[in-house]
Amino acid sequence: MDEVQQEYVRRYGDGDATVLDAAEFEPPNGVFAVLYDLDGVTPLGTGAWRAQEGGEIGLADGDAELKRMYTRASARGRGLARRMLRHLEQDARRAGRRRMILETGDQQPEALALYASEGYEPIVKFGYYREYDSAICLGKDL
Repeated sequence: MDEVQQEYVRRYGDGDATVLDAAEFEPPNGVFAVLYDLDGVTPLGTGAWRAQEGGEIGLADGDAELKRMYTRASARGRGLARRMLRHLEQDARRAGRRRMILETGDQQPEALALYASEGYEPIVKFGYYREYDSAICLGKDL
């Protein structure tokens, strides 16, 4: 998580201030996944989802919010983020979630390209950064 925060600092000048509680990612209301190298020791990437419901701007009952998608620089270009995304979508679908949503930023072109290629489209902004011009919110029906 320190690496992903440093990535945000490099791209945006500051870390992600979104409040996260580890309990939000406990099944069946979420999951936090770590992708390891073949040695089973070296982490290469992370991804998570947490259940969200309506009641806040941009959120709907049955949403799963994608969080902490990250691939280490040394492991990029191998399709690992796409595999992680599909794994998380499948897990959220099995948990009864109907839509995957996410918040990213305009300084992450690689992420934007991945999400577009996987069918994510712009949605009403939600979350901590919804008032920021640089924030981009996307969603996809599961």
